[in-house]
Amino acid sequence: MASSSSLSCIKRYQVFSSFHGPDVRKGFLSHLHSVFESKGITTFNDQKIERGQTIGPELIQGIREARVSIVVLSKNYAFSSWCLDELVEILKCKEALGQIVMTVFYEVDPSDVKKQSGVFGKAFEKTCQGKNEEVKIRWRNALAHVATIAGEHSLNWDNEADMIQKIATDVSNKLNLTTPSRDFDGMVGLEAHLTKLNSLLCLECDDVKMVGIWGPAGIGKSTIARALYNQLSSSFQLKCFMGNLKGSLKNIMGVDDYDSQKSLQKLLLAKILNQGDMRVHNLAAIKEWLQDQRVLIILDDVDELEKLEVLAKEISWFGSGSRIIVTTEDKKILKAHGINDIYHVDFPSEEEALEILCLSAFKQSSILDGFEELAKEVAELCGNLPLGLCVVGASLRGESKHEWELQLSRIEGSLDGKIEDILKVGYARLSKKNQSLFLHIACVFNNEVVDDVISVLSDSKLDVGNGLKILSDKSLVHTNGHIEMHHLLQTLGRQIVHEQSDEPGKRQFLTEAEEILDVLTNETGTGSVIGISFDTSNIGEVSVSKEAFEGMRNLRFLRIYSNWLGGEVTLQIPEDMDYIPRLRLLHWARYPRKSLPLRFQPERLVELHMPHSNLEKLWGGIQPLLNLKSIDLSDSMRLKEIPNLLKATNLEKLKLRYCLSLVELPSSISNLHKLEILDVEFCSKLKVIPTNINLASLEEVEMSHCSELRTFPDISSNIKKLNLRYTMIKDVPPSVGCWSRLNHLNISSRMLKILSHVPPCITTLILKDSDIERIPESFIGLTRLYLLSVDSCRKLKSILGLPSSLKVLDANDCVSLKRVRFSFHNPIHTLGFNNCWKLDEEARRGIMQKSGYRYICLPGKKIPAEFTHKATGRSITIPLSPGTLSASSRFKASILILPVERDVFRTIRCSIRSNGGVKVHSCERSYLSLPLRSEHLFIFHDDLFPQGNKCHEVDLTMSEITLEFSCDFGDDKIVECGVQIMAEEAEGSSSRELDNFETGGNNNHHTDGDEVGDGDGDGDNEAEGFKFAQDENIKTSKRMLPKTRENSGSSPLAQVPRCKRICIRRYGD
Repeated sequence: MASSSSLSCIKRYQVFSSFHGPDVRKGFLSHLHSVFESKGITTFNDQKIERGQTIGPELIQGIREARVSIVVLSKNYAFSSWCLDELVEILKCKEALGQIVMTVFYEVDPSDVKKQSGVFGKAFEKTCQGKNEEVKIRWRNALAHVATIAGEHSLNWDNEADMIQKIATDVSNKLNLTTPSRDFDGMVGLEAHLTKLNSLLCLECDDVKMVGIWGPAGIGKSTIARALYNQLSSSFQLKCFMGNLKGSLKNIMGVDDYDSQKSLQKLLLAKILNQGDMRVHNLAAIKEWLQDQRVLIILDDVDELEKLEVLAKEISWFGSGSRIIVTTEDKKILKAHGINDIYHVDFPSEEEALEILCLSAFKQSSILDGFEELAKEVAELCGNLPLGLCVVGASLRGESKHEWELQLSRIEGSLDGKIEDILKVGYARLSKKNQSLFLHIACVFNNEVVDDVISVLSDSKLDVGNGLKILSDKSLVHTNGHIEMHHLLQTLGRQIVHEQSDEPGKRQFLTEAEEILDVLTNETGTGSVIGISFDTSNIGEVSVSKEAFEGMRNLRFLRIYSNWLGGEVTLQIPEDMDYIPRLRLLHWARYPRKSLPLRFQPERLVELHMPHSNLEKLWGGIQPLLNLKSIDLSDSMRLKEIPNLLKATNLEKLKLRYCLSLVELPSSISNLHKLEILDVEFCSKLKVIPTNINLASLEEVEMSHCSELRTFPDISSNIKKLNLRYTMIKDVPPSVGCWSRLNHLNISSRMLKILSHVPPCITTLILKDSDIERIPESFIGLTRLYLLSVDSCRKLKSILGLPSSLKVLDANDCVSLKRVRFSFHNPIHTLGFNNCWKLDEEARRGIMQKSGYRYICLPGKKIPAEFTHKATGRSITIPLSPGTLSASSRFKASILILPVERDVFRTIRCSIRSNGGVKVHSCERSYLSLPLRSEHLFIFHDDLFPQGNKCHEVDLTMSEITLEFSCDFGDDKIVECGVQIMAEEAEGSSSRELDNFETGGNNNHHTDGDEVGDGDGDGDNEAEGFKFAQDENIKTSKRMLPKTRENSGSSPLAQVPRCKRICIRRYGD
């Protein structure tokens, strides 16, 4: 086969047509080329070429210089050796150069082309007479291949003119998709944006569609819209890009109200109809002119619903197949206009942001040597905003490293004027209340939990809930449980506050460390200050004035923190400081004193967070704490006493982890009936917990590594998650068996020798490192159990009761385990039996018969017999007969791994290639593994080909397929591999079921008894006369399951509910 370099050349033509002249030249083809010409599509002209027995160099050159080849297959196409040689050359260019090949089956059946049968076959046989076998095989293969390329079939069309228009539109779209305008070559990620937008636009649909492009200022919406316009415009006779629509109608048109609306309609009609002297008498003009026309209209930077109403009020204004695209920063405008197909332009990834910066700063896509760290810092400061990256990159172009370093501090503290002007527009259009909320977020509440911010600001006049929605709709914040404001917008907000006064103590918020230190040292704070956010990372050790806070009587939010994880207390306060204002929020990391000032009044507090403090206690006596919702004193290692919380009746979270001096919890917690989370993890001296109480709202209790705790925390029957890992607790009391909400229980400990009582609603049960010896048959009754971990239970000998709901079983390092019984045939997600070398033969057979969606791992010394294709090493090539595969074919693989010493996250990968080494798919399996002390088998299922949008690209005519396995702990560790191509029936009864078990698919399927290997044959397996349970009463049909493939192209964990994914990844917690 010719190399791509020998085939590559300048693309002089957009289309090359391969056809049999007498069949189509004077009719179909002439009409098609005429439509091509009207759309500006250039075609190769063969009229002057003398045809002979073989194609000459002019034709070969024409094929190679075309972007698209159209093969018109007619009844007598195969009667010409010239046509057949053209076809071979076209398919060479398709494979080597990625040339687009389109087909038209003109009055001929595709199956006749593929099989060379019927009238088409007779013509082919005549042409083959006198030809050698090599030429005939080459032609046959080319015809068989081209027949599988989807195209237009003339017999399916009533109107040939419509078919020609459809072909021309398809060619135009493909040309535009493969050759976007060079005007936008510098835009990173453009192709992905256009692909997603084309999917939303659904151009093949005849309905009128309105689509929105939404995102913050400077993200690239207008650039994407212009590139999209360039791509689509050739498909529309009438099109218009209306830019610069931001601002009032008066500012745009220069007149008011009705006249300005008519003028705006006139402007659009003049553009789209190319008529400069348009007259518009009323606001029905657009509908009157365009209701029967297929149009493409892009309305860029719309900031008022009124403009959208004037220019595109209803879809009835436009003809069938029209597309109206609106870009805006305000999602609310789109929703109010009934536009539901909205493309959100998100921030680029870190890699894409660096590429944008490099293109602007270095005129290349990669970082110059020596600028790596500087470039990353600049990209981070620009918050990955494309506009910021371009502007800042351009300002640094050609500068030395020293100049970059000098500019970094300037970039960090202020915005470039161009960026600021753009970003400030969105802020200026907010109401006064929402401007205030914007500043609160920029200065104090960025990256905070939405509900927490609503609570802290509940006493203000700000409508935080609705305000956040408005800010989000205008792309000024993003809310997803947390409030996220872009770094550049945060900088804008802080600059606006900075401009309130030249004196820091007279501003609303203080955020600059040096200015805050000056105010606290010189006592210059005033009643204007309501919030301080003080990063002490770089201030060194300093002391503030005794009366530092005296002047700031209206201070409501005090946040003192350090971005350094370690280090000593750097901010010292005098022992005689006795006043801190009546705060709503007090976050003070590394607080230096043993208690809070005497005059501190906590009755307004909503959040009290003082991690890593020197506190021994907070205050004395009973304080009015009705507003308090959250206390976090984690890592306060000297804390000995929790205050009386009798009046903290609204407290929801109490976090005391790593309070190493804490011995008991106060009895007053019995009044905390709104408490949801109690976290005393690693409180190693904690012994006393109040009893005989039942906290109504308590859902999560963390007490792991409370190594002195001997009493089971029977403090609420409403708990959902209970972690008692590595405590002195020996058993679960009978009362817990009645807890109706407990779904996650971790009681991993060597002290645990028997588990008598487990709630029937449990979904995650972790008994890691315990001394239990058996999992009893009664566990079959735990009908909701999803994950069971008995990892490193070294005395465990048998697992006899496993419910059908189970999807994850971790029995790694259970070195005494011999017997395992599955009483069900449902597929399972993960089975881990690393280092369980005492498993008896029946247990091994049962484990390997299970359908493992994620993986199955167990000791073994040879590939099981069910894997019909085997090879030594890590690669296997499988010959294929015609019709063996479908686009949804799957495989089952088994690899033999040598012992591995390290205990790390491991990843096993599989690369799948067709003839000639062409990669068609890849997959991987990651798992946290103990060291493997002997050979192990790793078994898993997956798709042979990509699924979803790419499944139509699969070439199913390949004669062989190669699977190559690799691993990150050394490819030499894989010494043997085996593969089984899953038959359709097997897919229906096993692996296809795995696609459905999380989405309500039928689980009652029987896996046919494929022959299973002999096990490891090492003599270590001690049979105990135990038979693996096979329920003979279960009769199931061998029908195919519904193929729900929506998520199968993504990570297998993506199909598992989020809470269960967390269990799978972090069950040790």
